[in-house]
Amino acid sequence: MNYAAVIVLHRSREELARLLPTIAPAQLVVVDVGPDDGGAQLAAQHGATVIERRDNPGFGAANNLALDHVTQAITVLLNPDTLDAHGQLPTLARRAHLPGLHAPRLLNEDGSVQRSAHPLPGTFGAFLPAAFPVLPRAIAHRAEPYRAHTPRTVGWAVAACLAARTATLKRLGPFDPSIHLFAEDMDLCLRAREQHLPTVLHPDLQITHTGGHSIATEPFELLARQRRDVIARTRGRRARALDDAAQLLTFATRAVAKTPFNARERAQLGALLGLLLRGGS
Repeated sequence: MNYAAVIVLHRSREELARLLPTIAPAQLVVVDVGPDDGGAQLAAQHGATVIERRDNPGFGAANNLALDHVTQAITVLLNPDTLDAHGQLPTLARRAHLPGLHAPRLLNEDGSVQRSAHPLPGTFGAFLPAAFPVLPRAIAHRAEPYRAHTPRTVGWAVAACLAARTATLKRLGPFDPSIHLFAEDMDLCLRAREQHLPTVLHPDLQITHTGGHSIATEPFELLARQRRDVIARTRGRRARALDDAAQLLTFATRAVAKTPFNARERAQLGALLGLLLRGGS
C-alpha cells in the first residue's frame, strides 16, 4: 500500500536512525526545525524530500509545510520517536482510505499500552474513570478508549502516528499553526469532528512510541493551558468547565490511588489548580 510519511525533526537524528529501517513509504517528507544534528542529511540519504526550517515555526506549521510537498493519496504523520517493528503502517494506510483520521495503538518499549486515545472532552462520560475505577468493559472502553480491542471512534488521538487521506489533511490544515507545541492533535481531531470526520483507533495495529518527558521537564502548566484553550475554542466554555472538573477529579484520584508513585499526577493536579486559581491564564 503506497503512502507518504511526514516526519518533523527537532534534534531527532538518533530517533530517526531507528525509525527509518522500519518503514518503507512511497514518499518521505522530512522537516527539520531544530539545530543541525545530522537528521536532515540522514533523511536525504534515505531519499526524503527535506525541508530545513531552523527558525522552528512549530510542530503544526512544519507538518503543514510538509503536506504541500506530498503527492500520495494517503499520508501518515509520524513522530521520529516511533517504530513500526511489525510493518503495520501499510495496513493503517489502506484503512485510511475511509473518511476520517486513523490512529494505531501506541505502545511503550516494554509493550505496555499508552493512553493515546481519549474520549470527547467536556462530556459527563469523562468523569467515569475517576469516579468509578472499576467499570463494565463496554463502558470502560468508551471512557478510556485506548483500552479497546476492536476499532472504534474516539474523541481524539495522539498524533505520534496518524493517517488520513492527503486531501482531508490539507483541507483541515491539518494543524492550527498558531499552536506552536502541545494540543495540536486534540485540536485537529476536534475540528475534524466538526466536519463529520471521525477519529478512529485501530488497536489491532500497534506502533511503538518511545517518546516521553521526565517529570522534572514536562511543562504541565503549558499542557493544561493549551488543552483549555483548544476545548473552549472548539467545544465552548461549558465543555471546558466540565473538562476542568473531570481533569481535576482524575488527577486527584490517580494521585491518591498510586501513592507513593504519584509524582506525575500531583504535578498535573498542581498545574491545573494553579492555572484555575489565576483565572485560567
